[in-house]
Amino acid sequence: MKKVKEKEYFKKYFWDVDIEKLDIDNHKFYIIERLLNFGNEKTLIWLFRNYTKEEIKEVVKKSRSLTIKTARCWQNYFNLKEEEMRCFQHRKYFGM
Repeated sequence: MKKVKEKEYFKKYFWDVDIEKLDIDNHKFYIIERLLNFGNEKTLIWLFRNYTKEEIKEVVKKSRSLTIKTARCWQNYFNLKEEEMRCFQHRKYFGM
């Protein structure tokens, strides 16, 4: 189990959890999803150093809470169809 080393920098992205308990293996989905939605260039570099493209792509496909802007960005990056991404299906269900 690996802890997030850059705790002070990442605190602003994980305001709602105890960052001391955040584990990059056990909380992979949550970390990737949060940093894709709210992160910046530095956090993206960190993401791609700590997770594989496939791990990040899986989160993009399975996440229900990516913002539209974030979802579109990663949809283009990974060349995905809306049907492959849960966040778009979720919005259609609720008429968004």
